[in-house]
Amino acid sequence: MDIRYLNSIGAAIALSLMATAIYAKSPVADETIAVAKAAVERAEQSGAPQAAPVELASARDKLARAEKANADHRLKPAIELADQATIDAQVAEATAQKERAAKAAAEFDANMATLRQESNRTPAANH
Repeated sequence: MDIRYLNSIGAAIALSLMATAIYAKSPVADETIAVAKAAVERAEQSGAPQAAPVELASARDKLARAEKANADHRLKPAIELADQATIDAQVAEATAQKERAAKAAAEFDANMATLRQESNRTPAANH
C-alpha cells in the first residue's frame, strides 16, 4: 500500500474521532437538564400553574433554552440555564405548597371557631 493512502486514511479517522468528540453531548448537561425536567414536572403537579404561574413559566422557558443550548453543544449555558430552571421550579412548587398550607390553616381555624361556638352554646334541653 502507498504511504500517502495510509496517511490519508489515518487523517480521516483522526478527523472523524475529533468531530465525534466535539459533537458529543455532555453527560453533566444531560443530567442537569433531567433534574430540571423533573423539578418542572413536580411543580406542575403541585399546583404551581395556579399558585405560581410566573415562576413556572420562567422555569419552563429556561428549561427549553437549556435544551436548545445543549443541542447546540453550548454546554456551559445549558448547565447554567438548567440549574436556573430547577431553582425556578422549586420556587414555584414551594409557593404552591405554601398556598395549600395557608388554605388548610384557614380551614382549620374556621373549624376551630365553629367548635368553640358550639361548645359555648347552652343546651336548651338542659334548662
